Amino acid sequence: MSEIATPRSFLRTHVFSVDHKVIGKQYLDLALVAVFTGMLLSWLMRFHLAWPETPVPGLGTVAPSGAAGGVMTPEFYLSLMTMHGTIMVFFVLTTAPFAGFGNYFLPIQVGASDMAFPRINMMSFWVTLVAFLVLISAFFVPEGAPLSGWTAYAPLSAVGKDAGPGQGLGQTLWVVSILIFCVAQLLGALNFIVTTLDLRTKGMSLARMPLSTWAWFITSVIGLIAFAVLMPATILLLLDRVAGTSFFIPAGLVISDRLQPHSGGSPLLWQHLFWFFGHPEVYIAILPGFGIVSHILPVFARKPLLGPRVFIACLIAIAFLSYTVWGHHMFLSGMNPFSATLFSIPTLVITIPATIVTLLWIGTVYGARLRFTSAALFCLGFISVFVSGGISGFFLAQPSIDTYLHGTYFVVGHFHFVMGVAAMFGIFAATYFWFPKMYGRMMSETLGKWHFWLTFIGVYCVFMPMHYLGLAGNVRRYSAFTDDYLKPLIPLHRFITVAALFTGAVQLIFLFNVIRSRLRGAPAPANPWQGTTLEWSTSSPPPHDNFGGPPPAVHRGPQEYGAPGAVDHIMQAAP
Repeated sequence: MSEIATPRSFLRTHVFSVDHKVIGKQYLDLALVAVFTGMLLSWLMRFHLAWPETPVPGLGTVAPSGAAGGVMTPEFYLSLMTMHGTIMVFFVLTTAPFAGFGNYFLPIQVGASDMAFPRINMMSFWVTLVAFLVLISAFFVPEGAPLSGWTAYAPLSAVGKDAGPGQGLGQTLWVVSILIFCVAQLLGALNFIVTTLDLRTKGMSLARMPLSTWAWFITSVIGLIAFAVLMPATILLLLDRVAGTSFFIPAGLVISDRLQPHSGGSPLLWQHLFWFFGHPEVYIAILPGFGIVSHILPVFARKPLLGPRVFIACLIAIAFLSYTVWGHHMFLSGMNPFSATLFSIPTLVITIPATIVTLLWIGTVYGARLRFTSAALFCLGFISVFVSGGISGFFLAQPSIDTYLHGTYFVVGHFHFVMGVAAMFGIFAATYFWFPKMYGRMMSETLGKWHFWLTFIGVYCVFMPMHYLGLAGNVRRYSAFTDDYLKPLIPLHRFITVAALFTGAVQLIFLFNVIRSRLRGAPAPANPWQGTTLEWSTSSPPPHDNFGGPPPAVHRGPQEYGAPGAVDHIMQAAP
């Protein structure tokens, strides 16, 4: 009970807090800073792709070596791409839906007063913040940020400054940042697992857990295994860079006219280790969104989710299969065609549980009297972009087709839809839905609906044309297309750039809505949406120990909507 005692000092209440609710908000604030940082980098990249000879105002002052006169070099473009991908994948898509909302709501939804290990929970956030600061510091070292991509393929990332600008101290900082981030995620995942298994309130059986709690729990199991693989891989990469080892560097390698003093390593080993983490990471980003959509849609459809046990079984199947498909990222690595076929099969099989989940959502909405709130709209948008991105995955699952498409913008369009935009829509849905509970104030529904429709149209204008670019042979990671066969595609790049600038600007509506609502939003009732789960049975915002006394006992399932009689919903804690 010592951890539950209400803190007295400002530092213990707002900064170094062990309260899971404060830590959840800290994660979300970090993700908000990270997403606007990553978006700014993507704006610079898109502007350069559309108008490669046009100076970007002020860029020459900020980066005199990489963008003298405001026109960026190809190397500087690659460093922006590397940092954009790293920030978005690790510090936005992993941090917000899992560590942010999961930290805040998982303990309340299972009826606990806090996480199982509050001090470790606090530590996981501060370690994540250190990882982010170390990564951002790569922009400020003399040789600049790394250019090896967010996948940091060896030997480019392993040999040091001989590999080019940013591959010295900047790349080392990148490796250290990801290593620190892995530590934070392992601490968080352990905390989530123990809290879910050991701290459920009386009557809260596994079958009665909300589907969002199930998604966070399964995600934490995926993360525990995936980050436990990436962490030693980054240690080996760091040793190659600073200690003269040769885990990922082969013998006889000459870079920048210099024979590298290494022998016996395998660049393919890094790919295996990275993608054994990397494909489960896709589901670490998207499964919390699955849970959020499955939690929110029934509230506004006023009917339970179709087949909740089938949904849970599908999540477990996806979690298991996510570890069997990493090789489809390596079809171009020279693997045996028989091995490629073996990896192709589970890649197609994993679409089956994802398709079943989508059908459950559609079946839930079918015939419902759906309330079109901002949160409900973003849930429907999530389903749309997830399906749009998932369909293009069928093409990439075939080794013969992927051989042509893998190095093109087709893949960029695919993974931005299925991993980036879908996960972001899940984050937006969760924000509009749970903001009243977190801050005790309502967000503006009018601004929320403007935000949804403009963003929904914008992301389709940005990422759908990329599939066409890929089919036309537009190579990924090129910084300009002025002098080759891709010149006719520049007008389409300009369209994408204008759409990206527009879509990014629309997010300022969301930012304004969040800040304004925190300060001056209408006071929120305890249960503004007539939800049934335990977070709606406490005040808005919840007290320090979540329930202001003993936690409630649970007597019902999490989605008792459409009950006969005058009441259309029954709370989980109702006797």
